[in-house]
Amino acid sequence: MCGRLSQYSGIHDFVAALSMPNALINYAGNQPFELYNAAPSTQLALFHQEGQFLRADMVRWGWRPHWAKDRTAPINARVEKVAHGAFFKAIWPHRAIIVINNWFEWVDEGGPKKHPYLIRRKDRAPILCAAIGQYPNAEFGPSEYDGFVIITADSKGGMLDMHDRQPVTLSPELAREWLNPATPMERAEQMILLQGEPAEAFEWFKVDRAVGNVRNQQNGLINPISDSLL
Repeated sequence: MCGRLSQYSGIHDFVAALSMPNALINYAGNQPFELYNAAPSTQLALFHQEGQFLRADMVRWGWRPHWAKDRTAPINARVEKVAHGAFFKAIWPHRAIIVINNWFEWVDEGGPKKHPYLIRRKDRAPILCAAIGQYPNAEFGPSEYDGFVIITADSKGGMLDMHDRQPVTLSPELAREWLNPATPMERAEQMILLQGEPAEAFEWFKVDRAVGNVRNQQNGLINPISDSLL
């Protein structure tokens, strides 16, 4: 998964996609986020469950443990290793969902430069991505160490020939189970390893190269373009 995504809907659209009856603790605001070209280190709306409540916070995309100051904060975690490696050990129990509208990948089509594609659900519903992180809660407020990573899996060639990794996306039912603190960690690992949504749930198309510049944030970045415009 390349490091670019869109999160432009409002928090209540994302809550509706999760279909959670829990009361919402909302620290993310009520206005549409209008992030059409979000890059690593951007503050994004992240959901986690706090007791019986669903909580939304704005959290930085990217995290590293305090002892790993010699490297850039990763934005993704491989599903094959995340539950057992030392790097993410501290946040593996802290499950979250990052709800997005789409993400972008760059495809090598034989030209001088790779071309950006947008990937979204065929039904246009928000995408529920499995994540883990360090984030505010009732006991501890915001911290300079807060952040999250998106869990990724082998794309297995299912989405064009774009990238060897894609986000682990979950159905609303599985996303709710993933968020539930009572879900055993062994069951959580099984979900992300075996029950992510298939490539058939998604569609993809070319978009303007302007998405390559993170300073470009206009909503036209998510519109398809034809080969005649390249």
